Amino acid sequence: TAPESTGGEIIFTNSADIGTLNPIIRVDINALFLLQNMFSQLAVQSVIDGSPVPDLADYWETSADFMSYTFSLNKNATWHDGNPVTADDVIFSFKAAMDESGISPYRADLTANVAAITAIDDHTVRIDAKEQLAVFLNKTALLVPIVPKHIWESIPVANWGSAPASTGTDPSQVIGSGPFKFVEWAQNDHATMERWDDYWVPEMIPSIDRGTYRVVPDLSTAIQMLKTGESDIVGVPPQQIKEFDGSNDVTVATFDDWSWTLFSPNQDPAVAKFCQQREVRQALMYALDRESIVDGILAGNAVVAEGLQPLPSRAYAPDRLSTTYTYDVEKAKALLESAGWVDSDGDGVREKDGLKFSTELYFDSSDVAIAQLVTYMQQAWKEIGVDVIPTAMVQSALIEQVVGKNDYQLAIFGISWTDEDQGILYRSDAWPDKGGFNVSRYSNPEFDQLNDEQLKEFDVDKRMAIIEESNNILNDDVAIGLMYFNKGAVAFQKRVQNYVPNAFGAFWQLPFAWIKQ
Repeated sequence: TAPESTGGEIIFTNSADIGTLNPIIRVDINALFLLQNMFSQLAVQSVIDGSPVPDLADYWETSADFMSYTFSLNKNATWHDGNPVTADDVIFSFKAAMDESGISPYRADLTANVAAITAIDDHTVRIDAKEQLAVFLNKTALLVPIVPKHIWESIPVANWGSAPASTGTDPSQVIGSGPFKFVEWAQNDHATMERWDDYWVPEMIPSIDRGTYRVVPDLSTAIQMLKTGESDIVGVPPQQIKEFDGSNDVTVATFDDWSWTLFSPNQDPAVAKFCQQREVRQALMYALDRESIVDGILAGNAVVAEGLQPLPSRAYAPDRLSTTYTYDVEKAKALLESAGWVDSDGDGVREKDGLKFSTELYFDSSDVAIAQLVTYMQQAWKEIGVDVIPTAMVQSALIEQVVGKNDYQLAIFGISWTDEDQGILYRSDAWPDKGGFNVSRYSNPEFDQLNDEQLKEFDVDKRMAIIEESNNILNDDVAIGLMYFNKGAVAFQKRVQNYVPNAFGAFWQLPFAWIKQ
């Protein structure tokens, strides 16, 4: 709707801080509140159907052989400091994301697919593919946020994580080209952006003055602030949606999401002590009553995961799975026995080769639902002779422990991934130290081969069939312990208009939002 008023501030509250102000090295979802609205890309994912749509590029042309893509940049695009956005910025950003000394999570996809990136002129960029790829745009243009070369070129890519433009210690260096510009980041307190009146897409100049990401001690505080009108938007765990029943001031929106909740079993041969055998990973799945988890802990606001493709995906096909992990304690015990894990001393904990199956289970301390889930998982796995010790960590420490250090055996994560191609999550060459998101360090050459095949198949139906086959491999192997697909739930003040969270994000609406007086 057309805004009836302008001005005001929209405050999003959360119990975990953002991780960085550098969009090229970002791994946390929280930072998208600012970064999605402060930086631009060549193209972005449509919030209607997920297809690639223009952003910095007004349009692009694809060669007949699908080997080159030419992007025409909007000639009015400028950075927040007034400098023009040029092809040099695009090329610089792509090369930084591909730099082996950096920590961009997009490096594996980019280096695998980009043969060359060239400036045709100041406002035209051509990206050449290494080979034909059905999802080339998804693996390139939709991945890389564009950052200003004149800000970043003097800083070695290896040092980007601690650079003032990443930490916000020098606000003058936090420069993007999106509809909002940076104000400040007081770590573990708040981060703020404000309307950019000179945004080069006039119809998307925000109506509100500011957007603030506020960090609070816990979810209860966030919910209370929403109820009292001190904040405007809060992501709500399913079991707490009922707190807003009958509210005259707050609306709760729920929707099928691209995110899911999993336990990650470390399978790195150099580190893994317990979960290298498929039978063990399958046993851990069979031991969980996931329907009870969804109906009880999550109050029905989730869907038991069948396969590894979430509901909004074109490749979601639960009826074509070769293995379904129904709740079966006896089968779980038998699988552990077959893998050599037995309780020889009768203490209730299985062992193998002198090693007790006892380990920490790391999880995010800020998530109330996960805390309840962990308590249940500890009890369920104890019944099959597996002893886990719940270990709560703040999100940043959890990411460092699991992703950075690879120092764990079992951990619980939430992931959001809006692409049916999940190679960067499971390929052998997508481990975190190789630039991917394969945090469980899973490896299966058969999956890798099928993943290669689907990427080169331009017939959609044939491509979906290949993805379904590879999905069965992941599911059979329990590459990750995918427990349930989340339903998104966001509570927000009714005074906030044009706010429509959906499977494609909770923050893309801010340029369109306005506050009813």
